[in-house]
Amino acid sequence: MSAEWQPVRQSRTHELVLERIEERVLAGELKAGDRLPPERELAPVLGVSRSALREALRVLETIGVLVSQPGRGPDAGARVVRNPDDALGRLLRLHFALGSYSLGDVLEARVVLERSSFATAAAHASAEDLDEAEALLVRMQEPDVGVTDFNDLDTRFHVAMARGSGNQLISTLTSAVRESVRPLILQALEAAEDWPATTAALNKEHTELLRLVRAGKGAEAADLVEKHIRGFHGTLVDENAPDDRSEDADR
Repeated sequence: MSAEWQPVRQSRTHELVLERIEERVLAGELKAGDRLPPERELAPVLGVSRSALREALRVLETIGVLVSQPGRGPDAGARVVRNPDDALGRLLRLHFALGSYSLGDVLEARVVLERSSFATAAAHASAEDLDEAEALLVRMQEPDVGVTDFNDLDTRFHVAMARGSGNQLISTLTSAVRESVRPLILQALEAAEDWPATTAALNKEHTELLRLVRAGKGAEAADLVEKHIRGFHGTLVDENAPDDRSEDADR
């Protein structure tokens, strides 16, 4: 092992540990499913303290490329994974909350991503992808569906359609962007004066979107999903526009 893992400099130690691990991933020497050596072995080989190593591993967990299993035995320790959706969604949600991006930014990002994904899904979506989207839509149309469940199902519907495009990056970005405003959309749904009418209108558009994709009408699906997003999401932008402008003026 000492021939494979080289010691790192002591300045900004955890970042240097990250660099070493990243180098091995980029070189193909670490792949999804691989396990890192135990901390007690890896820390001295890298020439760092176990606390510095743990800090680096926590960063990797946060960005969705590592999962740690505490305890002893063959399943214990840190394992390389691929879990970008949750990590990117969490990151964007925090930056949105901090004001790094406005609601308008998120709206336009959603429009670009979902126009592309729905248009491409109309040509490439598998029967399984479309059946999954339809099953989600059926659940969204249940009369007793609650606000939180509807919001979750709505998100999953859009992500399923993005996945149907066959482009995993678009699917991941769609999920992350939608996740970044999940709390705000949930609040708007909870504040809806006529919940049955709100869900009926949204589901009518969801149903038509799925029909267009199944029919292979990508251009029409792209136009409708933009209208769909600008409708409900656009209302949130309009309601928050004065705050966005005042924040921009303060910067």
